Amino acid sequence: MRIISGTYKGRHIPVPSSFRARPTTDFSREGLFNVLANIYDFDGLSVLDLFAGTGSIGFEFASRGAAEVDMIEIDSRTTRFLQRTIRNLGMKNVRIIRSDAMKFIKHSHTRYDIVFADPPYDLEIIPEIPGRVLEAGILVDEGWFILEHGKNNSFSTHPRFLELRKYGSVHFSIFG
Repeated sequence: MRIISGTYKGRHIPVPSSFRARPTTDFSREGLFNVLANIYDFDGLSVLDLFAGTGSIGFEFASRGAAEVDMIEIDSRTTRFLQRTIRNLGMKNVRIIRSDAMKFIKHSHTRYDIVFADPPYDLEIIPEIPGRVLEAGILVDEGWFILEHGKNNSFSTHPRFLELRKYGSVHFSIFG
């Protein structure tokens, strides 16, 4: 896994082969960040990365100048990997929180410019995630919620759905 742009551009992050998390592909990450760069100035953004996994999305935001990136991950082994990566890169704007993502949003009082979620594609509650995130009050008024998912989910009828971006087998549904 590599960081595509920003302060840490080109840095490779070695993900252990035994890792269960599926990193968002470079191709799809680059496509998503090209879309975001046309909407947002990354400097100063507050970002929440739910189901952080390998951290590829959160690290990309941090590299591009986000003021703060909170990464939520429940797996203790994965959180240790993320903490080690933060130390190795010397990132000061990233915080790892070991928690269940849905419990975290239910109790969080922080508001974010962007909330990104990349749950396991086979997670049964994927259809509920947009409603839970958008009703939690954790997005600023003009903020975006981005859900990464596979082809078996469609959110086009959701009242706050903005658009769908597809990059191979990776789908990003964007809500405002």
